[in-house]
Amino acid sequence: MNELRIIMEKFADSGWELISVPANEYLNGDVDRERLLSALRQADAECGTCGCELDPLYRRAIELLRE
Repeated sequence: MNELRIIMEKFADSGWELISVPANEYLNGDVDRERLLSALRQADAECGTCGCELDPLYRRAIELLRE
């Protein structure tokens, strides 16, 4: 399973609508890349330093989506 898919599954399971909705869309193949990137940037800005397990995943997912 690829790294981005694993990260999106964690986001989808997070319960945080900001990232769970676009992550679920990605997993279902209905991805709007710009919407997903925007949500990840916002999540990183709002929560990227709180210390939870998702913090490093926001930036990593953004990197992977840019490849």
